[in-house]
Amino acid sequence: MKNLKTQGFVLIDVDVAALNNAGKSTSTNLDNGVATKKITKNGRKYVYVSGQAWRYWWRNTLQRNFKWKLSPITRDKKIAFTAANPIQHPDDDIFGYMKAAKGEVVNAEGEVEKDKKGNPKMENITVTRVSPLKNSALVAVTSTQTAENWSSMSRQEGDAVPYTKEEYSTIMKGMFALDLEQIGTFASYNKTGFKNLTESLKKEALDGGATTIDDQFVQKANGEPQQLVRMSADARKKRAKDTIYSLKYISGGAMQTNNMADVTPKFIILSTMTTGNHPFSHIAINEGAYNQNFVLNIEGLKEVINDYDKQFEGKIFIGVRSGFLDKEDTASLKAIANEFKNVEVSSVNTAIDNYCKQLEKQIS
Repeated sequence: MKNLKTQGFVLIDVDVAALNNAGKSTSTNLDNGVATKKITKNGRKYVYVSGQAWRYWWRNTLQRNFKWKLSPITRDKKIAFTAANPIQHPDDDIFGYMKAAKGEVVNAEGEVEKDKKGNPKMENITVTRVSPLKNSALVAVTSTQTAENWSSMSRQEGDAVPYTKEEYSTIMKGMFALDLEQIGTFASYNKTGFKNLTESLKKEALDGGATTIDDQFVQKANGEPQQLVRMSADARKKRAKDTIYSLKYISGGAMQTNNMADVTPKFIILSTMTTGNHPFSHIAINEGAYNQNFVLNIEGLKEVINDYDKQFEGKIFIGVRSGFLDKEDTASLKAIANEFKNVEVSSVNTAIDNYCKQLEKQIS
């Protein structure tokens, strides 16, 4: 196990959008005024899309475009959980889960064991899995002034019913990391945060062709390494590549009927690293009065490539949609590709395709 992680950075560019709403607007007296999500930094307002919303778009895109069989959701009183079966449902594997439950004890013959009163014996079958895919929110690079758009429902008889919504145009940045070693690899021992599989799911996995490998970090009481259950390399490669490929097609967001916005990346960086710390957070910055000028931090990008040289595995792929950057930034990126032999600059989709070809070789 090499502790490899995909480190990704994206920029999306939207006009007159309202991607993630925050409930009732406090700037209007109307009962049905809707505000958009905003956050304050250094006294300036920045619109954003929550990390949970971005993940929702991502999961749905994998279902629609890659035919992933999503894990069904069960609601029980005040809680809800998925099937917690990462063997059958790849989204449980990639996006993680927590399921607190009890199940009937089954003996070796497959029969339910009974207690002295004749009731089924119950055991704790709580399982959890930390998501291999971690992502930030999508946050506006520059401070944002929203426009409050007044609309009305006027087709019915009588008075029109007015409503408002906040709209904006901005460039948003987001980061994500995908733990390549954790994909398709599960623990089943009784340790908080490590019990990914029940005994029955462990058996299902092993019967289906999974194998066991040593856990490098957790030992048994006798000092021997705990055993992890790992799916086949082909299955793990497919799940990893599908997750990255889906960025070419990702769609979602609120108000899409009237404020349709393209949320696919217009700029992307994809790399494989041996560190969990994300190095690309300050590649896109703001400058100027009121923090309203978007700047691609070319010197910052060169600094990251130099400072983390030993942590990069393979090439760094940078993709840019034609027309998104000005000529100076485009020329600077080409100069970086000429200066650093491990950097490749292309269109967004080509960068994603070529990075996934690299992934094919890195996952074993």
